[in-house]
Amino acid sequence: MASADRSYTRRDTVLFLVCVGLSVVGLVLPTRIGLSLADTLRESVLAPLVWLQARAEEGRTSRVRFREVTAQRDSSAYLAQGLPSLLAENERLRQLLSLSKRLSSSYVAAEVLHQSQATDARTLLLSAGSSKGVSPFDPVVSPEGLIGVVLSTAEHTSIAMTWAHPEFRVSAFTVTGNAAGVVAPSLSAVSGEGALEFRGVPYRDSVPPGSLVLSSGLGGVYPKGIPVGTVTGLVREQAGWERVYRLLPAANPGSVGHVLILIAPPSSDLAAAFPSDSQLQAQRLDSLLKARRADSLAQAAKDAAAARRDSLAKIRKRTRPDSGAAPAAPAAPAPPRPSPQRAESARGDSTR
Repeated sequence: MASADRSYTRRDTVLFLVCVGLSVVGLVLPTRIGLSLADTLRESVLAPLVWLQARAEEGRTSRVRFREVTAQRDSSAYLAQGLPSLLAENERLRQLLSLSKRLSSSYVAAEVLHQSQATDARTLLLSAGSSKGVSPFDPVVSPEGLIGVVLSTAEHTSIAMTWAHPEFRVSAFTVTGNAAGVVAPSLSAVSGEGALEFRGVPYRDSVPPGSLVLSSGLGGVYPKGIPVGTVTGLVREQAGWERVYRLLPAANPGSVGHVLILIAPPSSDLAAAFPSDSQLQAQRLDSLLKARRADSLAQAAKDAAAARRDSLAKIRKRTRPDSGAAPAAPAAPAPPRPSPQRAESARGDSTR
């Protein structure tokens, strides 16, 4: 073992001396000859070492590139996760901007802030307060319709009561104007439809499902024409007294991120500011009724024309001679008319 170790040591020493000698020779030789010798050594003796160096460089570059690609992928995945929410928020802001242009009253835009305690969307913390002119009993709306009313204000924030609050009340009427009543939260409200009730509707007035309910403006708190909800069915009724209908709310307080606070509610009708929920819907229903009426009239005209054609065909069939009957007998020839001379002679014979 000792002799083997000595042999390996001697070989290493010899190789080292040879390398040193070649280095010295390469430094002493002229540049052209030194470069030629270096190329020869790289292509022959040092080829494995050069290959290992190239592979190590490629591996280090690949690892760096892999880290960069992984970081880009993670960043893209993170941005892709937040893209739908950004698009939804952008669309809602566009709708809110469009609503603000259609409003005829003063308003303050506010953001719904995070609250430390869950309130089941019964109250909202808004980012606008008395410094911007917000005061209690100012209506709060969204592009879809009514959200609630301001309860209290601070300098930079305010608290709004939504329609989900047990004390919420708003005087309302149907978009067709055939029924009026009061909208209040349902006592047995569950998630989904049925969170609002349209109460106090006279028993003689029936409201079909799908009818829009708007604020009536009575009471001086909520302006007239703000969408509140859509009738989905009858909850209960008292014979001869009232009917109570179930409403699908127009706006969802739990999903809004930005609202408008009407700091100077107008006395005019705001239905024109919510065309997607009030006027356009009513016009759409009216146009559907007109289209159905026109279709029924056209169908009735087609049926009448078809019946007329059938009756004319039957009459023609009855008046047409039967092809299978025997031919009719020829008519007898008419007797010859007597000449004038014969008529006179016959008249003379009769006088005699």
